[in-house]
Amino acid sequence: MPRHRAWTLVGAAVAALIIFAGMSARRGRYGAVLVARVAPESLPAFNGGRAFEDLKRLVAFGPRPPGSKELGESRAWIESQLKAAGCTVEEDQFTASTPVGNIPMTNLIAKAAGAKPGIIMLAGHYDTLRRTDIRFVGANDGGSSAAMLLEFARLYCRRKNSFNIWMVFFDGEEALVDWSADDSLYGSRHLASKLAADGEIARLQAMILLDMVADKHLNIYKDTNSTTWLTDLVFKTAAKLGYGKEFPDEKGAYGDDHQPFVDDGVAAVDLLGNVGPAARASSFGAYWHTAEDTVDKCSPSSLTVVGRVVVATVAELEREPRPH
Repeated sequence: MPRHRAWTLVGAAVAALIIFAGMSARRGRYGAVLVARVAPESLPAFNGGRAFEDLKRLVAFGPRPPGSKELGESRAWIESQLKAAGCTVEEDQFTASTPVGNIPMTNLIAKAAGAKPGIIMLAGHYDTLRRTDIRFVGANDGGSSAAMLLEFARLYCRRKNSFNIWMVFFDGEEALVDWSADDSLYGSRHLASKLAADGEIARLQAMILLDMVADKHLNIYKDTNSTTWLTDLVFKTAAKLGYGKEFPDEKGAYGDDHQPFVDDGVAAVDLLGNVGPAARASSFGAYWHTAEDTVDKCSPSSLTVVGRVVVATVAELEREPRPH
């Protein structure tokens, strides 16, 4: 889960999507006006209940810091699920230089083929914070993003996609000692650098990052370190689906796995829930990075909300290319 640098303190009905479906208006496609033309009934159905079962399975492995046996076991299980979903799976292995020594790390990349060469990346981390004083199982912080990516893989890997869709599981998101530019985001920094070196990063149409999205009291704020047009697209899509309460018009600024990609010119948005001074005492801010980040704090309903918003956003991205 990222550190936070700054904070500032109803959606329309689903019918609005249907009203606007098929409209030819183009004004401000990713700007002041969002024309949502994809009817909800045409979208793949995100199964939040099944994702919640995956979340519980991941928690059952125990703490999963980078380099641990438990993370290796959870990775093997994740790979088995991705292959069963019909995905092509790649292991992006590297050795990270950390304040506690060199640690082998592995990003997982599940690929769903598309008709066009462009890529839409859905991403999150699957490691947990390294703690020696408590048993930190990271149900929300690490478990929720990995569980959602598994369900997205089931939706997209056997589907005819317009763009290639990559589900990326980052290793080493958490700091090993203290969060800094050098002690954090190991997996995303490595993959962004690798894709930039081989020219593949130019194929990325958009990146949607998920982090801590299962809290029962879900609130996702607009990240000011994310790409503006993509953030606006996500939040307007959420409002049109009736999820304005969960995606309020409030802002925060996050350092997270999207940042290396933003720095390399990729359009990216961080969907991160319930953290910082504005979070309610009963929400994730009260148990972030504590032994209380357990399954009982999480909800399949929250996973469903975020899943539906991401699926609808992907559908919009597939209809038209990214703005330049």
